[in-house]
Amino acid sequence: MARVFSCAAGALALAAALPATAQENVQLYGRLNVALEALRSSGSGDSVQRLSNNRSVLGVRGSEDLGGGWQALFQVEGTLSPDTGAGSIAARDTRVGIAGPWGTLFAGNWTLPYNSATSALDPFYPTTAGYMSLMGNGAGATENNTSNAYSFDRRQQNSVHYWTPQWQGWSLRVARGMAEERPANGAHPSLTSAALLYDSGDLYASLAHEEHHDYQGRGLSDRGSKLAIAWRIDSATQLALALESLRYATATGELRRRTVYASATRQFGRHGLRVGLAHAQSATGSALETIGTVRAGAGTGATHATIGYDYQLSKRSSLFAYYTRLANGRNGIAGFAINSLGRETGAAGATLSGVALGIKHNF
Repeated sequence: MARVFSCAAGALALAAALPATAQENVQLYGRLNVALEALRSSGSGDSVQRLSNNRSVLGVRGSEDLGGGWQALFQVEGTLSPDTGAGSIAARDTRVGIAGPWGTLFAGNWTLPYNSATSALDPFYPTTAGYMSLMGNGAGATENNTSNAYSFDRRQQNSVHYWTPQWQGWSLRVARGMAEERPANGAHPSLTSAALLYDSGDLYASLAHEEHHDYQGRGLSDRGSKLAIAWRIDSATQLALALESLRYATATGELRRRTVYASATRQFGRHGLRVGLAHAQSATGSALETIGTVRAGAGTGATHATIGYDYQLSKRSSLFAYYTRLANGRNGIAGFAINSLGRETGAAGATLSGVALGIKHNF
């Protein structure tokens, strides 16, 4: 409890200082996103009714003009839990850096290019129904090289990033997770992430790759590759498709899984329809280990489908509802990546389903 009060006091003190500062281009911002959920798992037989937080945030960001087209940048973003009052002042996208004619260079705790290349294509990101249940093998809200050795959907601590300027719709983002952790097995884990992006307005495409060095042991590297495309048919309609291949190297062999994700969104004035569908094939390879929720063998795949509705109260506020269903193969163990049900993890063949009714406000 003392930590909660300390974080809240720090955020308030920071906000109070903003009007008095002489620095220009400073913004206090946030997102509050909560939902009432009724969920059920066939694996444990559990059903639960709860209020869930969908990664609400509170942050401050800004820039300083250095002249000659150069700017100094900063951002401090923390977690905020309207359902419990918990929070941490800098646990999300936090950085300090510089931007100019040659691009943007910064360091901090930041979402990796591999993650951000496709997260906006999921209309249910980041909620219980998000595609991270299958795409990326789970969600890493804020991780280092040893705190999470399996997820490719992650925000990386101690990372350095470079973003090129956009040229005729093309841009490149690369990041390095520094090798600061030293596990007992003698490994020197580090991370490299990159994404090539194209955005013409009507068409978006990305090719992303990420390598985790020494995550499963010394001399072993894991790789994730992802190709995505989105068509903005008009100002109200978008179709998207993403293909992913994950490969883990373990002491007993390789572990490989492929996943496909498709989404469609359509806006009718204040009313919005959202559909998302992810399917992970059964994993293959000789590895005996289970990495995250990926294990080799027949019937280890899963399908996660969600249909939802949004109603815009204003430009900043909306109500939403969705139905989601995650069906594992007979040996599959995937679960909801955010706001998990807990005991369903590890229950082979479980089907998870539920409905949610929520409200979201951005400021």
